[in-house]
Amino acid sequence: MTALLEVANIRIRFRSKNRIQALMDRDRDPFIEAVCGVSFTLEAGETLAMVGESGAGKTTLARSIIGLATLRQGSIRFLGNELSHLSDAAFAQFRRNIAMMFQDPVGCLSPRLTVRSLILEPFKIHGIGTKDWKAETKRLLEMVGLSDSFSGRYPHQLSGGQARRVGVARALALAPKLIIADEPTAGLDVSVQGEVLNLLAKLQADLGVSFLIITHNLSVVRHISDRMAIMYLGRFVEQGITDEIFYHPRHPYTHALLSANPNPDPDDPKKQVVLKGEIPSLMNRPRGCEFHPRCPCVQDRCRTEAPSLETVAPGHLVTCHYPIKHDGSFLTP
Repeated sequence: MTALLEVANIRIRFRSKNRIQALMDRDRDPFIEAVCGVSFTLEAGETLAMVGESGAGKTTLARSIIGLATLRQGSIRFLGNELSHLSDAAFAQFRRNIAMMFQDPVGCLSPRLTVRSLILEPFKIHGIGTKDWKAETKRLLEMVGLSDSFSGRYPHQLSGGQARRVGVARALALAPKLIIADEPTAGLDVSVQGEVLNLLAKLQADLGVSFLIITHNLSVVRHISDRMAIMYLGRFVEQGITDEIFYHPRHPYTHALLSANPNPDPDDPKKQVVLKGEIPSLMNRPRGCEFHPRCPCVQDRCRTEAPSLETVAPGHLVTCHYPIKHDGSFLTP
């Protein structure tokens, strides 16, 4: 059975110097690799969460799926159709089935348009007509828990939670099969975050839509995702079923991220793993395993040899020479 979304070995790079500067510096490769050989699949009705520090490449990867970032290499297939080499005109027919919610809930809404205009904008862009625009606006607002009285408001008249709900309504307008949500709870109060997450879960149950969630919030990941992928310097270092990774992380970076997640239980003996040093620059990637300068269990092999992707359990993949054992202890050479 064909997966809804199949991403295979994609690479995305950006120019770091203009052509003249590159010639003056005799730099034959004036680019930085933002995404390096990432692969994953997403099934219909499933939620995959991408987690990692700022600058890991999560948003760049997501933008490539909707055609906003150009691939250097790799394949993106949606419902079995290759998207990576399509022209804008040819890609348009697939954009109706892929919606994106951007990070800033208010900033992604045009300040000159009313809520009604914002929600109906996808219909006009794709040339889709309807008999009753007012009824359609009301239907979409009610789906996200807002009354029709919001239709005449402007973005500056909305709270952060209300603006996020409008963004969800706009994403749902064309009944997409996939919604990419970049930090869907960013900048919201904790109580409002819970409301938004419950809304997304309800919409998925009712409509069967798939979600690709980008977030720093591990509590969000655990609450809403079926599977998760950990990203570091443009690569997936670990991916698998969410509960499996939370209970049995196998990569040292994942272990450190999870240990830093606030725990409300004061009697939990779990200790925080503190990573030393800063994230390396994309312009000067470390040799071997790119995590080795910060890894608490680094070995000599890690400094010279890049690890390959290994399956440590069914559906659980990790990129590490010495992954953590299932009992929480570290493998040794």
